[in-house]
Amino acid sequence: MRKRSAKQKMKDEAWKAFSLFIRTRDCLFTTKKNDRGKCITCGIELPIGELQAGHFISGRHNSYLFSEEGVHAQCRTCNILKGGNQLEYRRQIIDLYGDKYDEVLEKESHEIKKYTLEDYKEIRDEYKERLKEIKWK
Repeated sequence: MRKRSAKQKMKDEAWKAFSLFIRTRDCLFTTKKNDRGKCITCGIELPIGELQAGHFISGRHNSYLFSEEGVHAQCRTCNILKGGNQLEYRRQIIDLYGDKYDEVLEKESHEIKKYTLEDYKEIRDEYKERLKEIKWK
């Protein structure tokens, strides 16, 4: 078995913190509860642990990996089985952020971004802190 690098481990930690922040944010936005939320694309309400942080643009490109506007709570069916449920996701992005914002996110997804170990640490710490702030508002 191949050993994961320190950078990969930190990337995983950063993603875990970011994902929990996104899912909590969207739970609070859709249900006003921090433990249940609705899928952005189909609207099904689920416990936070059953929601995933789904990307509007698939592929998890580095430049787009931690995009708050491009990642939202999704059920497993929409995120995985329906490939992100792209048409409905696009509609919701436009509803949330305005006309043509989907194009802004598409452009953002093509940018090249290289993260360092320190970048991942900062991202992890930022989203852990922001999670505390939104949970207690």
